Amino acid sequence: MSTSFQCPHCSRNFSTRNAYSQHVNRCINTVYLSTEESSEDISDIVSSVNEMSLDDEDFSRINEFQIIREKNSQVFYQYESDQDYAGDISFGEISHSSNIPEEYENFDEILSASLQSNEKPISHSSNIPEEYENFDEILPASLQSNEEPEVENIKEFPNEAYADLMALVIENNLNNKAGNAIIKFFNKHLDLSQLSLLPKNIETGRKFMDKMNISQLSYSKYYVLTHNSQDYFVHYHPIKNCIKNLLSNPDILKNLMFRYENSKIEDEKSYGEQNSGNWWKRAERSISNHANILSIILYSDATTTDTLGKSSLHPIYVSLGNIPTWRRNKEDAKQLLGYLPILSAKNEKEKKSSEFKELARETFHNSIKFLLDPLFQGNSVDFNIDGKDIWFFPRISTIICDWPEACTFSLTYKSANLNYPCHFCLVQREDLIDIRKDQVILRNHVNMKEYFNSNTSNLAGLEQVNNYFWSIPNLNIYTATVPNRMHHLDLGLFKYQIEFTMELLKKKKSLNKVNEKITDISRHSQLKVFKKGIQLS
Repeated sequence: MSTSFQCPHCSRNFSTRNAYSQHVNRCINTVYLSTEESSEDISDIVSSVNEMSLDDEDFSRINEFQIIREKNSQVFYQYESDQDYAGDISFGEISHSSNIPEEYENFDEILSASLQSNEKPISHSSNIPEEYENFDEILPASLQSNEEPEVENIKEFPNEAYADLMALVIENNLNNKAGNAIIKFFNKHLDLSQLSLLPKNIETGRKFMDKMNISQLSYSKYYVLTHNSQDYFVHYHPIKNCIKNLLSNPDILKNLMFRYENSKIEDEKSYGEQNSGNWWKRAERSISNHANILSIILYSDATTTDTLGKSSLHPIYVSLGNIPTWRRNKEDAKQLLGYLPILSAKNEKEKKSSEFKELARETFHNSIKFLLDPLFQGNSVDFNIDGKDIWFFPRISTIICDWPEACTFSLTYKSANLNYPCHFCLVQREDLIDIRKDQVILRNHVNMKEYFNSNTSNLAGLEQVNNYFWSIPNLNIYTATVPNRMHHLDLGLFKYQIEFTMELLKKKKSLNKVNEKITDISRHSQLKVFKKGIQLS
């Protein structure tokens, strides 16, 4: 074996394999394969490459391997200097099993060792062979940039094994290191007759998912309607499967709450978790003593998916009120139920029309009905927990959303200039700041259905659309919607409420009185108060 290693591109010589392999990593940034030669030549060259023993003679065959040409097929390698690079090697229409001998199927492992150096590139412009001087001209535009080519409209994984692996990583919140260990284990112990079905590493899998049409990713789809010659679908996971996923999590299960608890602190009623509330108590009394309440929490918020705001998705999530608040705030205590369809108007005139707005509301509620019906059609449902069937009566306890979304759930008009602008109550707009509690008429399915059935919904600021949630037991949809912290504290009116209150106290010279009352409040470890009093700047 020769002790000299010569680069096929720049003719530089190296005395050690390590130095040579590090140089090759930088010298061969992109190897372009445009196959036009006969299949016999291809087979010979591919076999020769796989027979390399990393000496100078064998490595010089890379020069031949670069210019393989086969009729009607173009394939390429793109090598990157990043050590996390895991670009898949594609042989196009060349059969891996037929052309590459079995004993050389580990060529990928041999070659990868030579492609993981992070040294600075060495200039090799002076000795490039003549046939490669115009190499950039024949490269596709996507290969002349160091950026990875954009892949659009990917709707599914390459295979089921790939999909199952990424689902395992996402659902169990595995980091890249753990995921890579799984890939290495299966690639090592499975006798694969072809290239691995799995991604090179988890980072590659995540990048692939980023390029996918996420609304179609691993979801079933249900046709809702056709509008302007376009079909609209709900992309979803069955809600029972989502709940099963939550109930199968051992860490969630050990903290799960099943029965009503009359919590007290120093003989005073305490409302901490959902199962200590009066709502849970009433709901539990309405079912069998042998059954349990399954508290359903929904979260919905349409969001843009690009910086220009031209693309949008409408995700809806599900969680359980049976999970304590501290545990429910963790990522794995929520399940993505699906993506609701977003209708597109053909022009601005249609978008502002009452007919289009009504159709959008109907589409939303029909989609919600499809998603939730499997849980509520049978009144009760059984879930297997630790090998035992537990009897549940599902009840929607909370819907977390912003104000426009709350109006969509309750089917009230989205305007603050109406006679009854509040989706909670029937208080006229001019009376909102001067009303006593005993004068407030709350909205509920009874008084709202009266307006709906008499075709006078507009008098109550209500859409003339049947509300799906009227049929859900133990639910007042008009009081079930609550804002999340982001919309209420960070983006909502809370900041202005504080400023308004402080200005009001300042004008009435009541600030000192308030501070005195704050100091009189008994301290508790979980009580947050103004320790230094309210201070006005």
